[in-house]
Amino acid sequence: MKHDVRRIVLAAVIPLFLLFILYILKFLETGMDWDFTKLGVYPMEKRGVFGIFAHPLVHSSFKHLFANTLPLFFLSWCLFYFYRDIAPYIFFVIWTGCGLLTFCIGKPGWHIGASGIIYGLAFFLFFSGLLRKHVPLIAISLLVTFLYGGLVWNMFPQFAKETTSWEGHLSGAITGTLCSIAFMGHGPQRPNPFADDDEKEEEEGV
Repeated sequence: MKHDVRRIVLAAVIPLFLLFILYILKFLETGMDWDFTKLGVYPMEKRGVFGIFAHPLVHSSFKHLFANTLPLFFLSWCLFYFYRDIAPYIFFVIWTGCGLLTFCIGKPGWHIGASGIIYGLAFFLFFSGLLRKHVPLIAISLLVTFLYGGLVWNMFPQFAKETTSWEGHLSGAITGTLCSIAFMGHGPQRPNPFADDDEKEEEEGV
């Protein structure tokens, strides 16, 4: 029981720390009357390269940040709880991958916010659970679909608002899907139902 509680708490450390940083930056930006927009991605221009790494840290308003807070926390917590051994690698790849893709395919303008990471995490958790065919992970896939299935519409320009970076959403979705395939052989796996029988046969053979 203690081990489970400890694991639940540890899985929340990085998501909470990330949110702490996001809110500190937003308070600083607002309080000091600064503008961090130029830390975002500006596609196919030299000034936008740094944003590949920094854009998830910047939000256009507190409303924008509030909208991302709960899904970012929940989905990243799921990643670090259920995929703890490979979670840091997946998180890093999604972070930089969605920024890089947005840099390549985005429309002219500054692309900011953690929405791309949210899409990356949602698509990773969904497809990874299905590909691994492991019941607890499939349950997470279904839960993600139930909670965030509507996100898919904001990946397409026909449905997204003009001010929304649908390219960032699509980039995150692509990166998360690719991660689910690339890391399929790593991390939690479906138990082998015949493992105990094989061990018994080996013992009997000895």
